[in-house]
Amino acid sequence: MKLKLLLFVAILSSFSLLNGQTTDNGVTQVILAGYSEKAYSSEPVNDGQLDLILKCGIKAPSSRNKQPWKFTVIKDDASIKEVLGHEFPGNVLIIISGIESSEGTTPDFDCGLATESMFLAAHGLGLGARIYGSPVGNINSKKEFFQIPAGYKAVIVLRIGNVLKNMDAVSGATPRNNPEEIINYKK
Repeated sequence: MKLKLLLFVAILSSFSLLNGQTTDNGVTQVILAGYSEKAYSSEPVNDGQLDLILKCGIKAPSSRNKQPWKFTVIKDDASIKEVLGHEFPGNVLIIISGIESSEGTTPDFDCGLATESMFLAAHGLGLGARIYGSPVGNINSKKEFFQIPAGYKAVIVLRIGNVLKNMDAVSGATPRNNPEEIINYKK
């Protein structure tokens, strides 16, 4: 009987491992290890990496599956400087734009979900990523220059690049708040 019970427990444990039901899976590791890098190398992001990151953005969830986003990819240094104020050789910017008016949907929130999916994809590929909100006003005042599609407005900007090899989450990012400062359990 003990042997059957032990065999049953072993099979059950194997089944949960095969289905990713562990606390040590790749997604949670990427999330917990991630941070918004500040220092990047000039080594360019390759087209395969960029394509995969964009596909992850497309797969993001959205309210009513409206997918109210468009992604504008910027690779040239002059346009990157126009957005962020500095040139960042080898980096790529993705402007995430949301539909301007759509009743019953949440385009800004949905664009945030797409941004987060791409942010996590970049980190999963060993790249750095940083999210910017402040350049949006400048972009929206020059929609034609940045080729924002008609009927859309820039919502957020994602910068992707290769991280300097000597950077880590301690030296390269702002520390996170402690869980005790953020989490409230209803009693």
